[in-house]
Amino acid sequence: MAPQYLAATLRRIERAGGGLATASVARMDEVLPWFRELPADQRAWVMLVAQAGVRSLVEWLRSAGSSSQEVSDDIFDAAPRALARSLNLQQTVQLIKVTIDVVEEQVPHLAAPGEEVPLREAVLKFSREVAFAAARVYARAAESRGAWDARLQATLVDALLRGDTPDTLASRAAALGWADAPPVAVAVGRSPGGEAAAVVHTVYRAARRLGVEVLGGVHGDRLVVVLGGAADPLAATEKLLVGFGDGPVVVGPAVPSFDAATESARAALAGYRAAPAWPAAPRPVAAADLLPERALAGDAEARRILRQDVFGALHRAGGELLETLDAFFAAGGVLESAARALFVHPNTVRYRLRRVSELTSLAPFSGRDAFALRVALAVGRLDPGASSAAQV
Repeated sequence: MAPQYLAATLRRIERAGGGLATASVARMDEVLPWFRELPADQRAWVMLVAQAGVRSLVEWLRSAGSSSQEVSDDIFDAAPRALARSLNLQQTVQLIKVTIDVVEEQVPHLAAPGEEVPLREAVLKFSREVAFAAARVYARAAESRGAWDARLQATLVDALLRGDTPDTLASRAAALGWADAPPVAVAVGRSPGGEAAAVVHTVYRAARRLGVEVLGGVHGDRLVVVLGGAADPLAATEKLLVGFGDGPVVVGPAVPSFDAATESARAALAGYRAAPAWPAAPRPVAAADLLPERALAGDAEARRILRQDVFGALHRAGGELLETLDAFFAAGGVLESAARALFVHPNTVRYRLRRVSELTSLAPFSGRDAFALRVALAVGRLDPGASSAAQV
C-alpha cells in the first residue's frame, strides 16, 4: 500500500495521465529530430507506451515500500514487437528521458500540498526502473533474434550441404542479410560444443574485426562457416579459429559467389573427413592440399582432379615424364640411382622432374608433393578412362 500522504497525489496523476502522455509526445516531436521522421503508426505506438508508462507510475507508487518493487516489462506491451525492431535501445532511452522530464516539470501541479519532494524522488527512482525494464526487453529481443538467426543459418547450411539449387541458396542467404562479397569460400571444422547461437556469435565477433562477411551453422558436431569478401580465405579462417573446436579445420576453394558455394562446401567436407589421415596438416588447411587423402577416402572429385590435372598433364607431355617419375620413386628419391636405371645423365632426370613440377605444381623432391604424385599415378592407371581423358 502507498503511504497515506501520497494518496491525493495519486488521484491527481491518474486524472492527468492523458495530458501527460500528449505533452510527452509533443516534446519528443520538438527535441528529437529522428522522432519526427517516424511513420504515423509508430508515433501512435509511442503515445500508447507513454500512456502505459503513466499508469505504471501510479501502480509503482501504490506499491512503494514493498520488498520487491520493480517496474514490470508489461509497460512496453502496449506497442507491437515491431516497434522494438524500429527503435534501438538508445532511442528508447531518449524517449523515456523526455517523458520523465515532462513529468518532473509537472510535479508542482501533480503533487498535493507538501508532497512535492516525495513525488520528485519517486519519479527519479521510477525512471531508473523503467530504463532497466527497457534494457530487459531489448536483451530478450536480441537473444530471440540471435536464436532465430542461428536456426535460419543452420537451415541454410543444411541446404548448402545438400546441394540445393543456386537460386534457393541465394534467396535464403539474402534473407539473412548476406552481401555476397566475392570471393566466397566454405570452412569446416569441429564445433566447440554448447548453444549453437553462442558458437555462431563467437565466429561473427571475430569476423567483424576482420571486416569479412560470414554465415555459420552447427551441423551435427561440425561447424560450417561461409566466408565472403576475404581476399585470402585460408588466412581469414586462421583468424576465426577461436570459434572452432579441436581438430582439423578445412577450407574449400574460393568461388565467385554464394551461388557456387556448394562446390566449396563439398570440397571442404571431403577434406574434413579425410584430414585425420594427415596428422601433421596445418590448421587451417586448404581442401586442395588434401587431394591424396580425399582420393583414398573415396572422394570422386579429388580422384577426378588427380586423374585429369596431374596424371593427365603428365600423360599429355609424353611418356618419358611418367617413366622418370616411376624410376625416381623406385629409387627411393635418389636422383643418381634413377638416372642409372633410365640410362640417362642425372641432369636429364633433374630437368624432367622440374618439368613435372611446372606441369602439376607438385615437386617430386618434396615428401608431401611426392605422396600426391604417387597417388595421382595410381588413380590415373586404375581408372579405365584415364588414357582417353588425358588425350583431351
